[in-house]
Amino acid sequence: MAGRQMSDNIDMTFADFKKRLDLYERLMRLHRPIGTLLLLWPTLWALWIAGHGNPPWHVVLIFALGTLLMRSAGCVMNDIADRDFDPHVKRTRERPLATREVSVREALVIIVLLCLAAFALVLFLNRLTILLSLAALAIAATYPLTKRFFAIPQAYLGVAFGFGIPMGFAALLDTIPSVGWWLLAANIFWAVAYDTEYAMVDRDDDLRIGIRTSAITFGSYDVAAVMASYAAMLGILVWLGWRLGLGIAYHGGLLVAAVMMLLHFAWIRNRGREGCFRAFNHNNWVGGAIFAGIAIDYYLGKY
Repeated sequence: MAGRQMSDNIDMTFADFKKRLDLYERLMRLHRPIGTLLLLWPTLWALWIAGHGNPPWHVVLIFALGTLLMRSAGCVMNDIADRDFDPHVKRTRERPLATREVSVREALVIIVLLCLAAFALVLFLNRLTILLSLAALAIAATYPLTKRFFAIPQAYLGVAFGFGIPMGFAALLDTIPSVGWWLLAANIFWAVAYDTEYAMVDRDDDLRIGIRTSAITFGSYDVAAVMASYAAMLGILVWLGWRLGLGIAYHGGLLVAAVMMLLHFAWIRNRGREGCFRAFNHNNWVGGAIFAGIAIDYYLGKY
């Protein structure tokens, strides 16, 4: 009888432990990798350009793992800041901090552990990259606050999501050339485009609770603003391709990305929640197409 009771207690303890892990996974959005990919693609663009198509694989691995860790930390930071708003938004009301299934103290411990793990990875890189990682942390931590006062917080998100670009150049070149800053500018326009699509999903809820987003700021010009941001991004990337002497594969990747953006227009023009969310998620393929063009162009240039 005692043995059976002990077994039941062990099962209950394991079930509780598994439940906590599931909550932490949801808190860090590990079940939704789109955010990590939107961080990773621009970082890979930078590493391949800085490394002339052949970046050291240990550096690529450091940045890939660091991207996952910092995106997870950023999600937790965002949910702490929005814990009193999220219960009033249909898409976010089930987040663990919104439901109070995870405490703020637990969330802070998770942030510290994730940031320490990411910083441990950066210590294998040079001094400039280490310093930039501190700036990246500050930007990630302050982004959630911009939704209180900044009309287009998506632009600030573009800096946060694109900071792997200057870090990538710094890691390989120990400097950040102008190409790196222009690539970051292209990423800012891209983030404004895809995160406006995302914000269009929550516009009604955000208006009600007083959150600022680009979808609200742009108003009836939201679709036009998304397409203009896509165009600005592509314009910068075409110019950079010419400046770097990149060839047909690179521009082919941009053409594929442009076709995808036109598809996004078809999905968002009626401003339906499902279409806007679908367009947002599809940006993973936009980033992937651009990276494929960069990687293939450098590969073909070797032969």
